[in-house]
Amino acid sequence: MTETPDIINHPPHYTYGRIETIDYIEDKQLPYHLGNVVKYVSRAGHKGDALEDLKKAKWYLDRYIGLQEKQSAWPETMALKGEK
Repeated sequence: MTETPDIINHPPHYTYGRIETIDYIEDKQLPYHLGNVVKYVSRAGHKGDALEDLKKAKWYLDRYIGLQEKQSAWPETMALKGEK
């Protein structure tokens, strides 16, 4: 008997591998844009069109870089919690 995947709480396209994507994002305390980069890269090839997911990841990364370039204090804004 095959177990039905929990699509809401633990979708298989995010649980592929040894760590669930959301757990990694939360553990690293990634900001919104970078969390989406990790999300789309980690699910590429496991849900829908892999190239589309990679393009979404690139869009979020490019947007985050653009926001950082607009700010004068790049190292301070890039530092994640606990890093300086």
